[in-house]
Amino acid sequence: MTDLLYSEEEEALRAAVRDLLTDHCDAAGVIARTESDAPHDLALWKLLADGMGLAGLLVPEAQGGQGATHREVAVVLEELGRAVAPVPYLTSAVVATEALLACGDEELLGRLAAGRTIGALAVGLHSAPGAALKAVRLENGTLHGELTGIADAAAADVLLVPADDGGLYAVAADAVTVTPQTSLDLTRPLATVTLDGAPGRRIGDAEPAVRRALRAAAGLLASEQLGVADWALTETVRYLKERKQFNRPVGGFQALKHRLAQLWLEVVNLRAAARAAADALASGEDTDVTVAVAQAYAAPVAVHAAEEALQLHAGIGMTWEHPIHLYLKRAKADSIAYGTAGAHREALAELVDLQAP
Repeated sequence: MTDLLYSEEEEALRAAVRDLLTDHCDAAGVIARTESDAPHDLALWKLLADGMGLAGLLVPEAQGGQGATHREVAVVLEELGRAVAPVPYLTSAVVATEALLACGDEELLGRLAAGRTIGALAVGLHSAPGAALKAVRLENGTLHGELTGIADAAAADVLLVPADDGGLYAVAADAVTVTPQTSLDLTRPLATVTLDGAPGRRIGDAEPAVRRALRAAAGLLASEQLGVADWALTETVRYLKERKQFNRPVGGFQALKHRLAQLWLEVVNLRAAARAAADALASGEDTDVTVAVAQAYAAPVAVHAAEEALQLHAGIGMTWEHPIHLYLKRAKADSIAYGTAGAHREALAELVDLQAP
């Protein structure tokens, strides 16, 4: 039977990442960055990718990476979710890296693993595994077209672009036009990528690479959603123990105890689903089913946890200075990232042959 508990190595990794984020990713700094023209914290990214070597966790040691598994990546994403860290870790170290692993491009893979290059898969953030791809045109050896909803494109050095000939092309970011879009989650900005005769290097077939990348993204996104939900629960419990009304802690009122107990059960179940998805991606066993289960469950729980945190913090929770709005926006944006919960339920029904009549 698979052991979904955290290993000693995973707990040590969690402690190291949390300590780094505590020192370099405070809530006030994240809020200030969302108000600026530079939403990505590239200094923090350098510490994570170069200083700790986390960008290459999924890359084999022979190709310049750490040779770890999706379980370790899931731990990192939990902590990044707890801090709503504005870094392109999911998009570069997971999505782009998985696509390159499928294509076997060792040179570019080594650059991403070392943290010297940030990659982004030029597929809309809303795209679910197996969804139809929007591709650009390949004409006379150059790429033409427009792709929307590309997460972290503004921070990318290289874009992995699917073309209508079935290939996946590596395109330098300075060869395209990146136009910011209005994003709900200001810590993971979206952009429109316009290619007008951009040169690209074919690195492999788009369909299998994108499918692999989006499946890993959906499975590991559940760990980020777990981090968001766990922060919301923990901070709400702490606040309700300190906040007093009628000369007693607000958390002592039975109605609020019931709401917190229900939320705790949901978060515990989410942890089990997220850990199962990470383990399935690492082992390759029942991956499609386990990922679909995790995403069908994760999004509603993360959104519910953030909404409860906002309501139970009362007036202070509605202020811009309090970070709850960052978590609610991240939870809402994540709920449509890499497929909605409904899309994953439909996929799960087909996988287990339980289609609706």
